[in-house]
Amino acid sequence: MKGIEGLQKLVHGYHALGTFMVVMGVIMVVVYFGGDDHRGSIRFEFNGGTEILAENDIYSFEGCDFFNGSWVYDDKSRPLYEEKQCSLMVDEYACQKFGRKDFKYQFWRWQPHGCHLPRFNGTALLEKLRDKRVVFVGDSLGRNHWTSLLCLIDSWITEPSHKVAKWHGSLVTFRASEYNVSIDFYWEPLLVESNCDDPINHRVSERIMKIESIERHAKEWINADMLIFDSYTWWLKPNMTLLWGSFDNPNKTIVESSRVIRYKMALKTWSNWLETHLDRKKTRLFFMSLSPDHREGGYWGKTMGENCYNETEPVMEEGYWGKGSDTDLMRTAQSAMQDLEKKGLNITLLNITQLSQYRKDGHPSIYKRHWVPPTKKELANPILYADCIHWCLPGVPDVWNEILYAYIRYKI
Repeated sequence: MKGIEGLQKLVHGYHALGTFMVVMGVIMVVVYFGGDDHRGSIRFEFNGGTEILAENDIYSFEGCDFFNGSWVYDDKSRPLYEEKQCSLMVDEYACQKFGRKDFKYQFWRWQPHGCHLPRFNGTALLEKLRDKRVVFVGDSLGRNHWTSLLCLIDSWITEPSHKVAKWHGSLVTFRASEYNVSIDFYWEPLLVESNCDDPINHRVSERIMKIESIERHAKEWINADMLIFDSYTWWLKPNMTLLWGSFDNPNKTIVESSRVIRYKMALKTWSNWLETHLDRKKTRLFFMSLSPDHREGGYWGKTMGENCYNETEPVMEEGYWGKGSDTDLMRTAQSAMQDLEKKGLNITLLNITQLSQYRKDGHPSIYKRHWVPPTKKELANPILYADCIHWCLPGVPDVWNEILYAYIRYKI
């Protein structure tokens, strides 16, 4: 839209009708003879890159790796929305509301090597999703991702009655009625059934999962046109219990296992269900890679034991990799995605781990609603209760959604 506004200002500066016609004639020639790659499109320079506003909605993925690049400070096009203006903001991610004073975290733009992300257009996305149902399935980071998308499209739906969110237990539904679009979130942190399934009371000391049971959850999203899965962080806990049988059955069988083995078993249950029940012609699948935490500052030069508290800048060392990202789990997920692809399912792994690794500054830290009030000891040492897992909004998950937007708009 900024490119069009710039063109309008340019035209407005020419008072003579004849000059105006000359300018328009030149533009038409440039458009027509501008090359085969973008014929029928107009190119505008912005922030050192090129935006293409195309009559034929052209965007090329050729030679572009969205997941390798660098963060560029950009106070011209960022943030993509204002925290206070998002009617669907959640207190866990509203860092400004809860006292954060440095706002630089809102102004970093992800710049992939060799290309540019297409500029987000909420109307274009909603039109693409017209009459469809999208479901995010996962944990609070999946909800973080989902909330970001709702904030991105919020200002593009001007009538408040045309955007309604409702809670239905583990399922939160959002409807954009003008487009007959549903963008939902379903709480399921471990994919399979577990004693952590309550969307409110899921903080249990001993996690137990029914490793072969998924139907109770999956029936809630079987009719989706697009499923976006997130399941990593809850698997990082070293000790979890596998269960065959009922939670209430005294004859239940319990087995201890490593986290890679149990993760592989859960993904097998999940992939078997998808292979058996999903309509391959209808449903598009995405799986988000691990969202890294920044709970150990020693890995980027701070004293060991410090964390993201008071961080205001990204890590600028290209290829930086922190402690919290389990590559064994990531390889396990990648293998499961490849197996599903071989079986004919339309699935994409969105590898947002590396780009998110750099953003030690992007977490809520102490600036969020804490459902359990900090203790006196924690208040005296804020490092002890800083949230270095989730992300402030506007922020890093907006980039995840810009990448998702590119796939939805130009590859589906």
